[in-house]
Amino acid sequence: MRVNFTVNGRKQEADDVWEGESLLYVLRERMGLPGSKNACEQGECGSCTVRLDGVPVCSCLVAAGQVEGREVVTVEGLADFAAHRSEAHPGRGCASGACGTSLDQARRWEAKPAAEQSRNTGELSPIQQAFIDAGAVQCGFCTPGLLVAADELLERHAEPSDADIREALSGNLCRCTGYEKILDAVRLAAARAEETV
Repeated sequence: MRVNFTVNGRKQEADDVWEGESLLYVLRERMGLPGSKNACEQGECGSCTVRLDGVPVCSCLVAAGQVEGREVVTVEGLADFAAHRSEAHPGRGCASGACGTSLDQARRWEAKPAAEQSRNTGELSPIQQAFIDAGAVQCGFCTPGLLVAADELLERHAEPSDADIREALSGNLCRCTGYEKILDAVRLAAARAEETV
């Protein structure tokens, strides 16, 4: 089957997709986006987390056919997505109800790249920079899923409590850090966002 969907603001088409193929496989193997990691393939670890129509999902559990006509944001697209939010919705996010943008308008969002393929400015999203600054990255295997989940949390909830952060990241497992640096990174990103509002 052929699947047409939007990935990181750009229309994509995947041909010869087997009906049982996962979104994770299509992203990594067919589209060359290796950021989402293939770890447990059972939706237990969160390493493959992407945003599907704005909602964090384990891409290993989503059949590729389910994304027909939908919007996917991977860790590779976080910087563009954050730049879009900053330009189009300063101090607010694009999630349904978060900024007055309808869900339909948010789904039709498309990055306006400087070049044909992407902005590729080398800049990071605020949560990516906070992970670096707080020392929240160790082996890096869980990092993409944590970044996507944390980005969605901060879009939905600008001043999250520790309980909010723990709940939002509860589907993401890390075997290296002990989580405190990860929590610090989310707190740092939230504090920096407050300063710019």
